[in-house]
Amino acid sequence: MNFEIKYKLCLLKAFFDKGYGLSSFPKWVVAVFGVGEVVKRNYVIVLLGAFLFAVFCLLIGWIWYNFNWIRAEAEVGNRYNLFQEQLRKKFGVPKTLNSRASCKRHGK
Repeated sequence: MNFEIKYKLCLLKAFFDKGYGLSSFPKWVVAVFGVGEVVKRNYVIVLLGAFLFAVFCLLIGWIWYNFNWIRAEAEVGNRYNLFQEQLRKKFGVPKTLNSRASCKRHGK
């Protein structure tokens, strides 16, 4: 398997993982609904619901990555990371994203 296929599979997994993580609370509603349908022995609805939930997770993850929410999420982590704080002080990077234009690194 070449690297490009591995990359695309890992990206698809990242989309699904992010969507699954973001939908952690609503999935319990789906789970309770699914248990109720299994009790009624209506397995087709459970499988259809699981498929739709997987598609929903992929969609939410795709949105998260393609609309730069993932970068905003990383920035939140960076703001509370002591190492990042020390690097930003050392290189003169401002704390807020809006003031990047006044960064010493860009000569302003």
